[in-house]
Amino acid sequence: MKKVPYRNQFSKVFVFSLVVSLLFSVSLSAQDTAAESADVSVESAEAAPTDGDPAAGKALFNQNCAACHALNRKMTGPALANVESRLAEEEGLDREWLYAWIKNSPGMIKSGDAYAVRIYNEYNQAAMTAFPTLTNEDIDNILAYTAAPPPAPTAPAAGEAAAVTAGAASGGISNEMILGALALVFALLVVMLFLVNNTLRRIAEANGISIEKERAEKRVPIWKAFAQNQFLVLVTVIFLLLGSAYFAYGWMMQIGVDQGYAPIQPIHYSHKIHAGDNKIECKYCHSSARVSKHSGIPSLNVCMNCHKSIYEYKGNPEGPSAEDLANGYTNEFYTKEIKKLYKAVGWDEENQKYTGESQPVEWVRIHNLPDFAYFNHSQHVSVAGVECQTCHGPVEEMEIMYQYSPLTMGWCINCHRETNVKVEGNEYYEKIHAELSKKYGVENLTAAQMGGLECGKCHY
Repeated sequence: MKKVPYRNQFSKVFVFSLVVSLLFSVSLSAQDTAAESADVSVESAEAAPTDGDPAAGKALFNQNCAACHALNRKMTGPALANVESRLAEEEGLDREWLYAWIKNSPGMIKSGDAYAVRIYNEYNQAAMTAFPTLTNEDIDNILAYTAAPPPAPTAPAAGEAAAVTAGAASGGISNEMILGALALVFALLVVMLFLVNNTLRRIAEANGISIEKERAEKRVPIWKAFAQNQFLVLVTVIFLLLGSAYFAYGWMMQIGVDQGYAPIQPIHYSHKIHAGDNKIECKYCHSSARVSKHSGIPSLNVCMNCHKSIYEYKGNPEGPSAEDLANGYTNEFYTKEIKKLYKAVGWDEENQKYTGESQPVEWVRIHNLPDFAYFNHSQHVSVAGVECQTCHGPVEEMEIMYQYSPLTMGWCINCHRETNVKVEGNEYYEKIHAELSKKYGVENLTAAQMGGLECGKCHY
């Protein structure tokens, strides 16, 4: 019998390449770990005057002054960076004057102090709040904070973005190398299988075994065989008709249901920041939900109650998340949206006053019931005590507001059947609850038991 030479160099090459690829991927992951551990943030220390603590002053400034003042820009009041040195150089006023002004600014204006009256008139006669409880030491700390050099301009968003980008880049390189190594191993496997096939063929030929391909017999095409079988055709047609009817019914039942609808608004408003991070109550902005059928779209002056002072978004102390950065929600993005608000209301940041040149904002409505369905927000919010999240979902987690519930008739009816009416301390339901409790023999009544399923409640 003729022997076929067997060469095992290929198996050795395969094992060697596999070991190399594994070692290479381990070394790359070790390099990534070392790079991450070597990434240490360095904070620059702020030089502080000897007569005050700028760290304590910053806390006092944020607590008492930040609503009307910033360090480097005019707001309701003047900018306060280096205020003590500027007053000493330009007006000849010392720290004692600042003590008196901060503790009793109305008194100084009334006494006719020249600079106090001038600054009062310059800023539209906006009276500064007096802080008699602040001690001289507290004021020294605030002045130390205003005199401290600004920190290095390392924006958290930019730093986070750079870190995420660098991490993604390094991860991308290592992943590409690993995928390349795996592709090489796959190619080697294909080559080995091809060589093994040739070797087996040689062995068969050496042993006198002939390998012939079986000739395919002529068969009836499958489509022709199917068409000739009347039973299969009938069953197939029935299944097709039933499936089409099912999908057509499901599609028609979704007409008018806009669950998940999330339009892009002309000014980006993040419920996650306002209702979530800042804990602003829903009914502060949607105040008409307490007393009206509609919850209403807040007017822009409600926004300006806060944004007269909040002119830029500084973000959370921990900085934007990787998900926010991936979606472009940086501090700069939110600050640009605040500028859109200023343009719409005609707010002059520099002079801190309205210009009178306002522009309408074309908000896109998200929740819209059919005209034949009646729904009263005040009845649910004020009388029934239903939480906003019951219908609108976890709005405090929504970056872009969307329709959370289907708002279909069946959804409303199920809620009326399952929800107990809150009657404790509610005179509106006191007599009704007493009578219906006797009728049904229960302590708690659902909205359905109180007539919540009558057609005329919602359609009239």
